[in-house]
Amino acid sequence: MDVRLPRLGEGADSGVIATVFVKEGDQIQKDQPVLEIESEKAVATIPAPAGGRVAKVLVKEGDEIRVGALILVLSENGAGVAAAVAAPAAAAPPPARAIDASVGDDAREEPVIDVPAPPRALPASARVAAGPSGFPIVHPAGAPPPASPSLRKIARELGIDLYRVAGSERGGRIVMSDLRAYVQKIQRSALEPRSTTGSPAPPAVLQVPKPVPASIDFSQWGPVTKQKISTLRRSISRKMVESWTTVPHITQFDEVDVTELLVLRKTYAPKYEAKKAHLTLTSFAIHAVVAALRKHPSFNASIDEAAGEIIFKDYFNIGIAVDTEQGLIVPVLRKADTKSVFQLSVELNEIAEKTRARKISLEEMQGGTFTISNQGGIGSGHFTPIVNTPEVAILGMGRSVLKPVVREGKVVQRTMMPLVLSYDHRVNDGANAARFVVDLVKEFENIKEADVKI
Repeated sequence: MDVRLPRLGEGADSGVIATVFVKEGDQIQKDQPVLEIESEKAVATIPAPAGGRVAKVLVKEGDEIRVGALILVLSENGAGVAAAVAAPAAAAPPPARAIDASVGDDAREEPVIDVPAPPRALPASARVAAGPSGFPIVHPAGAPPPASPSLRKIARELGIDLYRVAGSERGGRIVMSDLRAYVQKIQRSALEPRSTTGSPAPPAVLQVPKPVPASIDFSQWGPVTKQKISTLRRSISRKMVESWTTVPHITQFDEVDVTELLVLRKTYAPKYEAKKAHLTLTSFAIHAVVAALRKHPSFNASIDEAAGEIIFKDYFNIGIAVDTEQGLIVPVLRKADTKSVFQLSVELNEIAEKTRARKISLEEMQGGTFTISNQGGIGSGHFTPIVNTPEVAILGMGRSVLKPVVREGKVVQRTMMPLVLSYDHRVNDGANAARFVVDLVKEFENIKEADVKI
């Protein structure tokens, strides 16, 4: 029996083998873990679809494979091993997925089709002119073609420049049927008569040379160490570049007096620890943030520029930035508005442990409406976090410091914690952000003992 890599989750179609649990000759049971695969920011365990003897293991740690790739062969008598070893398709990535226009802006798995490589993307300066025959450039230069994130991802995987795809919806929005029509046009062009030399007739397109890779030999100035970029680091890099290049970031700074909160924390932390919960300033922050978001729903939203809509969410799923040995991961604490400070602390401790152990699933990192990043424990002060798109705001918390402040005309010592709010200026203006932060500070300072009691 051939065992292939199953689908890993929404939007994840490849990964790197982290651990192989079985070896040839092992007798395994159905649902027994056979390997772990690192995909995006999660590590998923792949179970055996059936029991049997492992006749052949076709992957090793460090291999990068795609959904559908052959990972091992199960057999009672070893039959089929030779065929599995000889199968060249095991090491090659599967052809591109077919695109079904009937499913709207979401992709659905279908029998695969072989898509000839489309012409390379034209530079921005060329996009104002008429495109090559059969591939019109229909979108203005300087603005990204309007399309959903899932469709952009599919186009990226197929190597298709969306500037060449004519959108049929309002405002030139590109939908799945448009992309499918474009793929079919490419396929037809691939079947056109060949030249007398037997080679395909060259298409009339403006060819852009491939980027020249960095060729600097840094070792000429001293010793260097090279390290392969991990799947997680590539994912973080891609996400940060996407956010920084698409979101006009603005950051609002303030401070909050956490003197009384620290007294509450010191009083109740032992009781929380006895019930396997850690009472931290992040627990208080989630409670305060939800209260502030209720008053300012534009910070609990997302923007759909193509449709000309702002989507206000009536639920509060708070992402928590977790520092791991592999890199930053943001699991989501769902329905935070329905939970007490104690319940938030319990769940926060659980998801943090799962995340650091890389046992968090892709689903547990999706659906966030607002993110909190607390660097105070590391010792950082003010910093400017990047918005975790498609959210529109993120809160940063720094190290609490004892300071002299004026209270009722007197200088007193208070513990002050820096707050930083980075937000998407397309959705919120500075005045909105100032009001949000002012109310957030009030919510922090108004947390009472009744909110903390178990």
